Amino acid sequence: MSTPVMAVTGGIASGKSAACAAFEGLGRRVIDADLVSRELVEPGQPALSAITSRFGAGMLDADGRLDRRRLRQHVFSNEAARRDLEAILHPRIRETLRQRAEASSGPYALVAVPLLLETGAYGWVRRVLLVDVPEPLQVERVMQRDDIGRAEAQAILSAQAPRRARWAIADDVLLNDGSLADLGHAVERLDRRWRKQLA
Repeated sequence: MSTPVMAVTGGIASGKSAACAAFEGLGRRVIDADLVSRELVEPGQPALSAITSRFGAGMLDADGRLDRRRLRQHVFSNEAARRDLEAILHPRIRETLRQRAEASSGPYALVAVPLLLETGAYGWVRRVLLVDVPEPLQVERVMQRDDIGRAEAQAILSAQAPRRARWAIADDVLLNDGSLADLGHAVERLDRRWRKQLA
């Protein structure tokens, strides 16, 4: 029988990574979509071949690796190109996450998917956990983390899915408006509740 899978999502600077680290501290396996996406575009991987077929060899650097910055700039203002890139990557990312999570041991595994709402098709996860933070605090954290001004931080937030849309898909919410210790305690409580529900 495959391991139950929980998805962790949230906006930028919401504390997803800190929450995932707290779950890992409890011995739970976390598979990160961002890390999987990097693996899938390594030289020799089918996804990289598909990207170069669609976007050209100009998207590779001198070592034959994906020039992420160039590709990002290319698709940023080109809706059709962005959709093509997503069609190449997202199904592969989802399938890899699913295989690794379901093959994990333990009471459950987690997949960390920042763009869960935007990329969809995660019907196989048991529950969706939203790590959330009030927007004023989120803006402050983005400004500090990226060393940018308020207007730029606000623009980054505006480009993401609206907060209310993330709340609409969440089964559980961790409000990360306190200390790291507070978040850790909230993760412990949720872990106990999930294990009880799955028992």
